[in-house]
Amino acid sequence: MDSILSSSTTFQLRNPLLSLHQTPLFSSKITISKSQRTLSSLRISAASQSAATSAATASSIVPSEMKAWSYSEYGGVDVLKLDNNVAVPEIKEDQVLVKVVAAALNPVDSKRRAGKFKATDSPLPTVPGYDVAGVVVKVGKEVKDLKEGDEVYADVSENTLEGPKQFGSLGEYTAVEEKLVALKPKNIGFAEAASLPLALETAYEGLERAAFSQGKSILVLGGAGGVGSLVIQLAKQVFGASKVAATASTPKLDLLTSLGADLPIDYTKQNFEDLPDKFDLVFDTVGQGDRAVKALKEGGSAVVLTGPAEPPGFRFVITSTGETLKKLNPYLESGKLKAIVDPKGPFPFDKVHEAFSYLETGRATGKVVIYPIP
Repeated sequence: MDSILSSSTTFQLRNPLLSLHQTPLFSSKITISKSQRTLSSLRISAASQSAATSAATASSIVPSEMKAWSYSEYGGVDVLKLDNNVAVPEIKEDQVLVKVVAAALNPVDSKRRAGKFKATDSPLPTVPGYDVAGVVVKVGKEVKDLKEGDEVYADVSENTLEGPKQFGSLGEYTAVEEKLVALKPKNIGFAEAASLPLALETAYEGLERAAFSQGKSILVLGGAGGVGSLVIQLAKQVFGASKVAATASTPKLDLLTSLGADLPIDYTKQNFEDLPDKFDLVFDTVGQGDRAVKALKEGGSAVVLTGPAEPPGFRFVITSTGETLKKLNPYLESGKLKAIVDPKGPFPFDKVHEAFSYLETGRATGKVVIYPIP
């Protein structure tokens, strides 16, 4: 999950109306020096993103077809095709139709496309994507709390591996149950919001399942990745950890510190299990469960997201819920929790192949985001 950050990183900020108009309202560049490479340096400014809402809802007419990335067979990145004539999903009574402004990619997207869990997958063809941020353009009859024009974000599939949505977030529109949706935090843009749902819910549920609580210590393996970067922040800001350690490659140690890690560990130079420090919990996001248990205190536990888990370690698959996002929105709006968008992005909608190829190197920092989506 780690990616090497250069000592100076430049990325472009684009107006969200690029997805709806031919010319941008503004264009600016920010250069980030090594000394400035903190958590805030990875955020995507969203000063004018509220304009996307009025533009997206200016017309009440929802087209019958949309542009979407899809695949009709399992395989590598090359099976993904951009289709201009995909039917816009029909919403059920408990769903809302979201005009997608931004989406994010997850390792599970790649595993799903490769057919790793095709026995429980939804039928092909598939429009991939779990994470979405956008604007509600239509509501079902049973929807109670959401209305047209609401800016929202969500993990669109309640069950990640068991029958995930056939029509995900990598299209212009997606249908999602109200119970999975939360209002987008007011202080962050669509690109940042799209980076959060699946990773944030995974991080939070893992900590809850491990009964992590105030005063306990934690080691996060893969602290600069999409889930790991949020585990560090949640442990420190929400759960009240007494000590947070995390692993990353050499160029990312400053990032770990800015996220709240008390002990950043360079995995290229140190074996974390050989350190004198032992922990109440090890949260393994990279598949090192056999080593994770060696860093535990007596009575400790390990959360393992991928690969085998040795006792007392355990694995789990999240159940998506908007309630988690709603619970954590105040922390996002106060700035105690921050989204991390990989500085190589966001990737535009026509560069999904490149975005997946980059994700699959395993070196991304935070989340790989697709934005803007037309």
